[in-house]
Amino acid sequence: MHTGDKIKMKEQSLIIKNIKSFEPKQVFECGQCFRWNVEDDGSYTGVFGENVLNVKKIKDELKIKGICKREINEVVQVYFDLDRNYDEIKNILSKVDKNIAESIKYGEGIRLLNQDLWETLISFIISANNNIPRIKKIIDTLSKKYGRPIKWQENTYYTFPTAEELKNVTVQEYREAGLGFRDKYVADAVKKVLSKEFKLEELYKIENTAILKEKLMELQGVGEKVADCVLLFSDLKRLDAFPVDVWVRRVMKELYFPDIEEKKLDKKQIQELAKKKYSNLAGIAQQYLFYWKREA
Repeated sequence: MHTGDKIKMKEQSLIIKNIKSFEPKQVFECGQCFRWNVEDDGSYTGVFGENVLNVKKIKDELKIKGICKREINEVVQVYFDLDRNYDEIKNILSKVDKNIAESIKYGEGIRLLNQDLWETLISFIISANNNIPRIKKIIDTLSKKYGRPIKWQENTYYTFPTAEELKNVTVQEYREAGLGFRDKYVADAVKKVLSKEFKLEELYKIENTAILKEKLMELQGVGEKVADCVLLFSDLKRLDAFPVDVWVRRVMKELYFPDIEEKKLDKKQIQELAKKKYSNLAGIAQQYLFYWKREA
């Protein structure tokens, strides 16, 4: 168990009135994040960075409370991507075709989070050939073991461990934490980030999304889908990235490739069509389609 310093912070709260395009269930259960959990009262509590927040929506008011290192309104504005006009995005995408217009009705409260790059990278390496409950459990185990504790309202939460905090963790210890074959990939990413062989901060300077994706794929365990998820869901925020998983392949086949057998449908064909149809908003379109297919 990590016995590092407890993080000292103040409790804060915030009410956002007339919130648009924000449904907690859709935001936290659309597959983009793994550390938000639903409470008995329907609110969601999550840990990100050095913050623990509880979010509840009542009519068109978002009530947020928790413990933050900085001012809560600044933290929330950035993390919840509140500067982006999702109404405008939905309006543009709805005009593309009736399929995307229909899917938006299902997930119109989806909003993409600006998540920490390191945490997103490791989380999606862990997500490969995995299911959400298991991914959440592994991330929780790693955080409890190697992250730092944050106490709030009688509960103890844990930060996601930094590369430095994972420095001495062995492949065997990752395996014991439930990572399976992904153990060596996480160990490799930690080693390369600490040695500066792979510089995370340099990624923000790469403008071309395709080049940035190739760079991410230099890491072991980062294939196309993991790279696309990191591009879209981290604070790199490349909205033109279009991750293709089982659900997305299924929905795209149904809607746009009815004559091709699912297993013969090439990921490249899907991504080319997405690029042509949805352009630089392909990633947000992907979220609407994914959520629609899974929920409907």
